[in-house]
Amino acid sequence: MSDPLDVQGIRKDFPILQRVVRGKPLVYLDNAATTQRPRQVVEMFTHFYGLHNANVHRGVHTLSGEATILSDNARAKIARFIGARDPRTLVFTRNTTESINLVARSWGDKALKPGDELLLTEIEHHSNLVPWQMLAARTGAKLVFVPPEADGTLTAATAERFFTPKTRLFAFTALSNALGTVSPLAELVALARAKGVVSLVDGAQWVPHRPTDVSALGCDFLAFSAHKMFGPTGIGALYGRRELLEEMDPFLGGGDMISEVWLDRATWNELPYKFEAGTPNIAGAIAFGVAVEYLHALGFEALEAHERALTERTLEILREAGDVTVYGPPDAAKRGGAVSFNVADVHPHDVGQIFDSEGVAVRVGHHCCQPLMRRLKVPGTVRASFYAYNTLEELDAFARALRKVKGFFKVGTR
Repeated sequence: MSDPLDVQGIRKDFPILQRVVRGKPLVYLDNAATTQRPRQVVEMFTHFYGLHNANVHRGVHTLSGEATILSDNARAKIARFIGARDPRTLVFTRNTTESINLVARSWGDKALKPGDELLLTEIEHHSNLVPWQMLAARTGAKLVFVPPEADGTLTAATAERFFTPKTRLFAFTALSNALGTVSPLAELVALARAKGVVSLVDGAQWVPHRPTDVSALGCDFLAFSAHKMFGPTGIGALYGRRELLEEMDPFLGGGDMISEVWLDRATWNELPYKFEAGTPNIAGAIAFGVAVEYLHALGFEALEAHERALTERTLEILREAGDVTVYGPPDAAKRGGAVSFNVADVHPHDVGQIFDSEGVAVRVGHHCCQPLMRRLKVPGTVRASFYAYNTLEELDAFARALRKVKGFFKVGTR
């Protein structure tokens, strides 16, 4: 079957993929941590800083007007990309982590009282765990956790058992960064709505890989980052249901988030600016807009099919190798483009170093999911994660590095 993506054409947009690492062609399989940027995103920075640089919403001069229009246009593009009907419901943040902290502070501090419950899952990234721990400590609320199934997936049936009359929020990942498992997103959001509970979706790994329509989905909050979807670091977004955002107080004070200020008090700007204190990451926001245009042009159906082919081949290589434990569901259809594994009793860091000697970049460690690693009874895993520019041929290097690990540590021969 032919590849649904023009991968070789895509690779021409990414000069970094021509690099040689330790004498070998770079094989970049760490996309769940951060993706590479196409030249269109990189060139935007030169264009903006060279021709349009000025602050936004502050000046009457031409450059300030141009910067404001470019920034507002980017917000509108990103809002359309996730199906938000109103660009004012999309708040620029630094990343997914800040988006979730914003909700914990601005919604949680106001809405919760002692004894209320926050429902999470046991497979969450620290970014969707620690802010709620801090909120619980501030308010006296209680954390409750939905366990994953044996294969690392989440189900609505299991989640439903953990809702109580005291549950106020259900926050969960749409796609696990550590296991690669895909959550039943629509079912989980529908469950929260049926229970009258606020839903927050950690979309850091979902939005870059699957089509998202928050209007059809009906979630209350969605958090995601630009750097995992061809965009720059230091810029992310929070979508929020407008009624909730209107009720929430600002996360930070100062700069463009004010309406009027007296010596002893202030009033807040309209959405989304009341949540965007100080000079924002203007160039980053505009580049974020370029990144979603690039991703949209690829087509999610083709991207998903491409990533599934890479995932299936990786699972096949690992099964054939033997002495390897793969975490998460064995069926590629239940996964995103990420595969976590361990080689016998070889430490993941040792595996990662040998892969690097072959020019193959993989992630090793606990993936900011220490509670999940404890549940799996491992110190960490090795993770290969894919994106549009990866090829099946690159997996030959992956297989070669795996054989080198097994040979060096004499796995299967001791």
